[in-house]
Amino acid sequence: MTEEVKRNYLEINSVQDLIEGNKPSKNYSLSLIDPINFQLNKFFYKNIGKKHKWVDRLTWSEEKWINYVSSKNVNSYVLKNKDDLVGFFELIFHLKKNETEIAYFGILEEYQNKKLGSFLLSEAIKKSFENNVNRVWVHTCSLDHKNALNNYISRGMKIFKTEILNF
Repeated sequence: MTEEVKRNYLEINSVQDLIEGNKPSKNYSLSLIDPINFQLNKFFYKNIGKKHKWVDRLTWSEEKWINYVSSKNVNSYVLKNKDDLVGFFELIFHLKKNETEIAYFGILEEYQNKKLGSFLLSEAIKKSFENNVNRVWVHTCSLDHKNALNNYISRGMKIFKTEILNF
């Protein structure tokens, strides 16, 4: 059986266009994963992605994970509530194009629907523009969380491409 999936690509071209989400309580903190920890990236990928059919990295070896998170063009951030893991995002800096891709972004299921996604996305966009890029972009699809597309648009991102995929 074939499944039709709609994928939208969105962009924002200036941090001034960002419509920030509300900050959660002071119990929440965002930090760069430093030193790198591929196990943390892998944990978020598997646990957030399982409901959204994130499958491309499930076959990655430890070496491939380590090489990915070790790249100077990749930064990973984690959102915590006190000491509890909440969500994450990965940024890939495409230096030749002077742009940042929000490669993966998500909130663990027990923290979803608490308005944390708008804050986390706002932070991802702000962190992306810290490198003086001309554009921040992301793609989302109909398999992602039901609020994902609306969150991107509500933060000021605009759709620049749409495609239909069949799996």
